[in-house]
Amino acid sequence: MRKIDSYAHILPRRYFERMAELAKDKGAIKRWLTIPVLYDLDARLKMMESFPDYQQILTLSNPPIEMIAGPDVSPALARLANEEMAAIRDQHPDKFPAFVASLPMNNPAACLEEMDYAISTLGARGIQVFTNVNGRPLDEPDFWPIFDAAVKTYDVPVWMHPARGANMTDYASEKKSKFEIWWTFGWPYETSAAMTRMVFSGFFDKLPNLRVITHHMGAMIPFFDGRVGPGLDQFGSRTSDEDYEGLLKSMPKRPIDYFRMFYADTALAGGRSGLRCGLDFFGAKQVLFASDCPFDPEGGPMFIRTIPEAIDSLNLPEEDREGIYFRNALRLLKMPCC
Repeated sequence: MRKIDSYAHILPRRYFERMAELAKDKGAIKRWLTIPVLYDLDARLKMMESFPDYQQILTLSNPPIEMIAGPDVSPALARLANEEMAAIRDQHPDKFPAFVASLPMNNPAACLEEMDYAISTLGARGIQVFTNVNGRPLDEPDFWPIFDAAVKTYDVPVWMHPARGANMTDYASEKKSKFEIWWTFGWPYETSAAMTRMVFSGFFDKLPNLRVITHHMGAMIPFFDGRVGPGLDQFGSRTSDEDYEGLLKSMPKRPIDYFRMFYADTALAGGRSGLRCGLDFFGAKQVLFASDCPFDPEGGPMFIRTIPEAIDSLNLPEEDREGIYFRNALRLLKMPCC
């Protein structure tokens, strides 16, 4: 069966080299320096030979552009990333049918310019944002025009990737997050927090056609459906210094119904239980196949192999499997089926 990997990461060679030049802390990019499939296109194409009928939607890998470069440099870095991903798509359309635009989020005005160029000229099928912009939440007013344009001007989906480092501590008494807790559990928390900010900031009321693809199967939300359901039906009962009860009454839908409006991907490192939980929450029409390539212990192929094994083990109806593997992506990206 055809498989479209909707969240496959890449650092195009020229972008990768420029990123390495700009990175002040080489230790912070240690992970990315050791995975050839991430920046070596020939290595990626060779790896993909083992997977017939498999294609990738290209998304720029961590770290976020705004983490590498200041607002005066980040627009050029985003432009380089988008032009390089577009070139890879044009050179190998059978392997990489589309790419997602990257933005210099620490320069909102430049974001709008880059969106227009990347989508209107280069043909990007969506935009990628991270769950925070150097510590700033996405529901700050400065970032609203980006989401507004994605929906009203370009009608493209938004890919949302977690961003959190060891500098975001787990305990107030410490200076860093230990034991990579910032990644294992911090990333799902970060994604869930960003989703919650969107819900209660009225993103879906103001932009009912907004389509946000949350990485890693909607993070914590599906597992905590009781907390975001009956739990948040009591929104405000735990807070005395904000009128959250008034906010709840003003919302046209229950909080849990807004959370179900997000899309999710299957990038759960091959875990079966999480897939089942996410499918139960979002429904098969809101889930896209993604591998998180090449961030697996084998440096590329492992999750492309094990995630479909987990999906197929669920014995889903054929219509649901086709939707997850390729039809949902084609619909969201407005690409022809054949």
